Amino acid sequence: METSRIPGFYNMTVEERRKLLASMDMFTEEDAAYLFSKEPLPIDTANNMIENVIGTFPLPLGMGLNFLINGKEYCIPMAIEEPSVVASASHIAKIVRNNGGFTAEATDRVMTGQIQVVGCADFNEAKAAILNEKAMLLEAANNAYPSLQERGGGAEDLEVRLINEESDSQYGKMLVLHLYVNTCDAMGANMINTMAESLAPVVEELTGGKVYLRILSNYPERCLASARCVIPPELLETGDFSGEEVRDGVIHAYEFAASDPYRAVTHNKGIMNGIDPVVIATGNDWRAVEAGAHAHAARDGMYTSMTTWYKDEQGNLVGELELPMSVGTVGGSIRVHPIAKLAHKLLNVDSARELSQVIVAVGLAQNLGALKALATDGIQKGHMALHSRSVAIAAGATGEMIDMISQRLIDEKEIRVGKAKELVEEYKK
Repeated sequence: METSRIPGFYNMTVEERRKLLASMDMFTEEDAAYLFSKEPLPIDTANNMIENVIGTFPLPLGMGLNFLINGKEYCIPMAIEEPSVVASASHIAKIVRNNGGFTAEATDRVMTGQIQVVGCADFNEAKAAILNEKAMLLEAANNAYPSLQERGGGAEDLEVRLINEESDSQYGKMLVLHLYVNTCDAMGANMINTMAESLAPVVEELTGGKVYLRILSNYPERCLASARCVIPPELLETGDFSGEEVRDGVIHAYEFAASDPYRAVTHNKGIMNGIDPVVIATGNDWRAVEAGAHAHAARDGMYTSMTTWYKDEQGNLVGELELPMSVGTVGGSIRVHPIAKLAHKLLNVDSARELSQVIVAVGLAQNLGALKALATDGIQKGHMALHSRSVAIAAGATGEMIDMISQRLIDEKEIRVGKAKELVEEYKK
């Protein structure tokens, strides 16, 4: 792909967008057959993915455009039902690319498994016993999943924590072993769980305690991805607002979220508005990513903003986002869901590390889109303009009538289904 900058994409029909992407060699005829099918996820496939299947639940699949990340162009598939998200992220990506785009980094794909031990006669001695046999335990873990080492990953490290050491409750005091595993390009839940299960008998023998839980943690503190952007104020000018006013408004909005959990939870939901659609489109576990992100936001004891926004010495607006990012490019539903496979092809990422970098860049873009709107015309102007179309459709509008009724709802500042139904009846007459 030469560029993710596609002017006028929003104004094209769906068919025109599909033809344009096909002309850019972004998918094959077979891919297109799934994408354009009335049943993009075959019912037989769905029935083998989960239990008690009665159908499928489609989401709109849009394209986040204009993204330039580490010098590479990306058209980013996003599966989401909420209006304005794809448009907002694409708008910010267009601004950021004018100053070199986003920069992003990611650590190795090191996920965390936990083994819970209770009932030790002496927890400190139990901890020492495990650490003394660290090399043996890591070897045993890798023997439980030898193919992972062959791919360059495997169990790399372990730590031991003592929890509730002073507790008087028989249920509170425990030892927890953390097993750190490089899962390469897989999310790695099954790998982690298999390794933790295999170590349970050995850990019981070493500690003299009883192992209960042995499972991965969805807070992978050693599996992080970060994104950064720097924007000169002149690129932020919006209507009657100067670039400096927009910049300062964004920073004030960030400081609110950084200082107040009630604001932070909505602020961070906006970040996840950008992240979740990419995670869903690529067949990854968005619940795990959500859980890890929110845990990271509270890692210092208070729930706070996931992003950081500030002014540098040159007066530029600088944004940064770092999050755990437990995503993969192989395994799980990625290899069986036809649209997930197509999403990976559209993204053209080479590894899970690269995918995690793309995802956090989208989260950072979406956060700035929301803060910029809040600092200028307010969030409702753009959001409700798009929402009005959904209201018109819900009221029974079809074809060209959708745009006409949508515009009337906006003009009359009554974006509600009751009003839309009145307009539908009026147009039918």
